[in-house]
Amino acid sequence: MSVISIRLNTEVLAPLGNLAQKLDRSRDCLINQSIKEFIQRQSIEGSRWVDTLEALNSVKAGSVIGEKEVTSWLNSWGTDDELPTPKL
Repeated sequence: MSVISIRLNTEVLAPLGNLAQKLDRSRDCLINQSIKEFIQRQSIEGSRWVDTLEALNSVKAGSVIGEKEVTSWLNSWGTDDELPTPKL
């Protein structure tokens, strides 16, 4: 494990100390966990952004399913005559 020095504002340090005491964990443990979760969240958001751009490009290219077809499909859910998933 590496050692790194960071500066924390007082408005972060006090609640961090309180939370560490409440959870019976060290401040270092909470900081490591927070950074790990932040990195994971950023990775997920990055993937969502890529998915969004791909979807927008797909719409621009005309690869869409009509609203009526989707609505009919959704309305058929749970019925004896459930429609197959609409295809492009």
